[in-house]
Amino acid sequence: MSTSLAGALCGLGLGCGAFLIWWSMWETPRRTRPRPRFIVELDEALTMAGFPRTSPAHLAVISAAAAGAAFLIAMLFTGATSISGCFALFAALAPIAFVRHRARSRQVERRTLWPESIDHLHSGIRAGLSLPEAISGLSARGPEQLRPLFTVFAQEYRATGSFSLSLERFKIAAADPVADKIVAALAVTREVGGTDLGMMLKTLSQFIRDDSRTRAELQARQSWTVTGARLAVTAPWVVLALLATRPQTAEAYNTAAGTVLLLVGLVVSTAAYGLMKRIGRLPVEPRVLR
Repeated sequence: MSTSLAGALCGLGLGCGAFLIWWSMWETPRRTRPRPRFIVELDEALTMAGFPRTSPAHLAVISAAAAGAAFLIAMLFTGATSISGCFALFAALAPIAFVRHRARSRQVERRTLWPESIDHLHSGIRAGLSLPEAISGLSARGPEQLRPLFTVFAQEYRATGSFSLSLERFKIAAADPVADKIVAALAVTREVGGTDLGMMLKTLSQFIRDDSRTRAELQARQSWTVTGARLAVTAPWVVLALLATRPQTAEAYNTAAGTVLLLVGLVVSTAAYGLMKRIGRLPVEPRVLR
């Protein structure tokens, strides 16, 4: 009885082992649902803004906390639910606006530094360094604001010895359209070879300089218009915040008619601000690699 049971268990074990070996030979396709474009862009904005370890979910929690705090503070000073709700909405949007503004500022700052990095890279290659060594050397000789990005490349290359993986890590850490162009050019040059690397780097550096100069001129011309439009949208709500400290004003807006008036004003302000941004927005440079 025990001999037959042991034989059955051994047969079962061998059968399970054979099944697992057979199953491991077939790759199970992973169905990953693509993330919404808004989430992808927000994740890239967080990386560009200098918060690579902060996810969109963390930012949503921060926005919810800011909205709750703003609602409680507004209720404490005004006692009007409608007014408090409006300022809670503004507080919820403030962290996202801050991240996007910081990301745009850092992108503009980096745009003027990428040509200098390419010039250093060109000099290193002319001095006899290999392409990975020249890129890694920028972690010490490149522009100070870009050194952390090239440090990511250097650390990855020392750890893996793979040029393509190091460029991928560099691209993810940069999250920048100009960095995508540089990564694409270097990857093609590394793969197919050739003696025109110096000419390609010179052309790329000059193209980035010209584009940066043109964008700077356009932004300088439209900055006063954008600033004036933002002040025009913000001024009524600042006046409302000052008037809401008076009990009579708070009571007036705490009614149904006052709530409708605030909702209409909120919709008009949001639509006007969105229209202003769309009219005055410069063409966004798309990312070549994602």
